[in-house]
Amino acid sequence: MDAAARSHIGCMASSSPRSPWIDVLKGTACMAIVWHHLSVYGPLARTVWPLAPTLLAWLYDYARMAVQIFLVVGGYLAAASLAPTGLARFESAAAQLSRRFVRLAVPYAAALVAAVAVAALLRPWWSDPSLPGAPHWGQLLANAFMLQDLMDQSALSAGVWYVAIDLQLFSMATLWLALARRAGQGRTAWGVRARAALGPAGVLAGCTASLWFFNRDPALDAWGIYFFGSYGLGMCTYWATGSARPARSMAALALLAAVALALDFRPRLALAFATCALLAWLARGALPNRSALPRRAAAPLAWVGQRSYSVFLVHFPVCLAVNAAFSTLWPAQIWMHALGLWVAFAASILAGCLLYENVERPSATALRALRWQARLLGAGWLVAIAQSL
Repeated sequence: MDAAARSHIGCMASSSPRSPWIDVLKGTACMAIVWHHLSVYGPLARTVWPLAPTLLAWLYDYARMAVQIFLVVGGYLAAASLAPTGLARFESAAAQLSRRFVRLAVPYAAALVAAVAVAALLRPWWSDPSLPGAPHWGQLLANAFMLQDLMDQSALSAGVWYVAIDLQLFSMATLWLALARRAGQGRTAWGVRARAALGPAGVLAGCTASLWFFNRDPALDAWGIYFFGSYGLGMCTYWATGSARPARSMAALALLAAVALALDFRPRLALAFATCALLAWLARGALPNRSALPRRAAAPLAWVGQRSYSVFLVHFPVCLAVNAAFSTLWPAQIWMHALGLWVAFAASILAGCLLYENVERPSATALRALRWQARLLGAGWLVAIAQSL
């Protein structure tokens, strides 16, 4: 998967070329998350519930598990970018972490500005439990630096917890791989191989600890270690597919996942390993770009997948705005509310495309990140002042 190796590391935010099948996975997961949030937030889903109770219940209970696809794909691309042979190929861990934060922060802060603004516009005339309250200074600072859950502050938008977790996971992987490279001093062929094995071994150990212990404690869900099992599975899958004995390596990962499921069956982990198996299958060229899935069916999913980070970030305020409009203009009209759900979905994809083209896709710099963070703090401060008048 040379395209994957060249792609910018991370679960969602990337503008580099990559395997179209990875984008298909991400596009599918992204749309599932949007529909999950549509089933959770706002009055439209509550009105439509009698029309399709089974479907909406499934979206409510299970569509959120698509996050596991992002976790596994994020880990897979992390290994491809940071250490494709198992040995860290970057010079500075600090530089890697800084670039990652900046790349995440620019569209993240821009989307939060939209979330704060939309909530402020809706608050005077529309009331719903899903509508966030006016932000306060501590909440704004915590969200700006992706620390809201660690600082016990409410998120300004749904789903942004994942961005903070993604940054933690990337940081954990980067720091360990940098440490593993420094651990061996020998420059012999054996020493290089030993250092190359140390990085994956540590990731596998962290993955095992997460799957068997930390992921079983919901109190840890604000910390990356809770999710490192799925992320680590993705990293190990990349290394397994490039190993001398990929089938044996994948069998070992299957055994690891089986023990985790035997200890505490979690459907989300079953989905995570299924994603790993699919990635391994794709890495063997089972679905070459010129054949396999019909291109007409795959292309729209890949297109959404390329923009999935922006869609993920901005869809919540869009969904709130559409919920407010349809529930106010057509109160309790079931078919209009059903149409409203589809309008919200389509508008979320469109808004994500606009955010991607105008904010995420252009080069991310520290200055741009600071400007967007300043805009977020300024917008939140103005809303708080207006709310207090």
